[in-house]
Amino acid sequence: MKKLSLLALLLVSVLILGACGRNQEDEAPLIGIAMPTSSSLRWIDDGDSTVEQLEALGFRTILQYGEDVVADQVAQIQNMIVQGVDVLVIASIDGGALTGVLAEARAAGIPVIAYDRLIMGSPYVDFYTTFDNFQVGVIQATYIVEYLGLHQGAQGPYNIELFGGSPDDNNAFFFYDGAMSVLQPHIDAGRLVVRSGQVGMAAAGTLGWQAERAQSRMEDLLVAYYADARVDAVLSPYDGLSLGIISALRGAGYGTAAQPWPVISGQDAVRPAVQSIINGELTMTVFKDTRNLAAATVRMVEAIINGTAVPVNDTTTYNNGIMYVPTYLLPIQYVDLNNWMQVLVTDSGFYSADEFDIP
Repeated sequence: MKKLSLLALLLVSVLILGACGRNQEDEAPLIGIAMPTSSSLRWIDDGDSTVEQLEALGFRTILQYGEDVVADQVAQIQNMIVQGVDVLVIASIDGGALTGVLAEARAAGIPVIAYDRLIMGSPYVDFYTTFDNFQVGVIQATYIVEYLGLHQGAQGPYNIELFGGSPDDNNAFFFYDGAMSVLQPHIDAGRLVVRSGQVGMAAAGTLGWQAERAQSRMEDLLVAYYADARVDAVLSPYDGLSLGIISALRGAGYGTAAQPWPVISGQDAVRPAVQSIINGELTMTVFKDTRNLAAATVRMVEAIINGTAVPVNDTTTYNNGIMYVPTYLLPIQYVDLNNWMQVLVTDSGFYSADEFDIP
């Protein structure tokens, strides 16, 4: 009886282990998604949309936010590697701080997709999905130039102040360089004047993309350079910064009949920014449909898992200091008071009209 019991126990153990092995083999691929912060509606939307689309295809997901702390994001990615993810999707906090952890991912055989923010200084970035970031800046600056009438021969001079994104985000340089490719000829000709003299990312960059930093800097600029002059235009690369800038301008008396708002750019078309456009404060923003960015990323993931050709449409633009990263670029478009309803509600369904207070 003891021998039979032992044999029975061994048989059960083998069956259990076999079942466990089959379950592991049959489990859907696990995708790790590392996002920079949940303090921005934009990144919440990106994370939710990516998870929703991946899970609709039957993939399992791990979504974590680093809350703008580089060490935390590195630890989160390391944890995903330990959990055995099949693909990593990373929107980096600091594009140059992931070299070590990406080497760990490569050693574990895990492909890496850089999501919207290019990961710098590593040979272990397999693919990149993003919008045409240089063109973002071009669109913002072109709108400013056309708003001021410079494209129709207006001579100005008009006063403009320049804001850049976070210097640790490679995209910030694409935004800034795209904008300056349009603005610089007008600055050189004296039609646009940067009264503060603060030109270039070293002077105009906004660490961490923080609205509070942008507001504080705008307040300082107004006190130091505009006591007897007017700000006619502000180049801002991101809605969060734009709203901080607007707060500073409001505090200085802008937004009245006597002191109208300057033309102010933005990016991402987040709800508060769209409401600000409706309210007549922010002039324009650049709409990037994050659902499409998520969809492009999901197509990459699916191709990697299935062993098929990964869709890319650019292999010569985005160099991370080590290599040109195969990239899928998505289109963008501007949104202002005249077209926000058409673009954001009617055409794309990105928002519904009842999400806004419409006069």
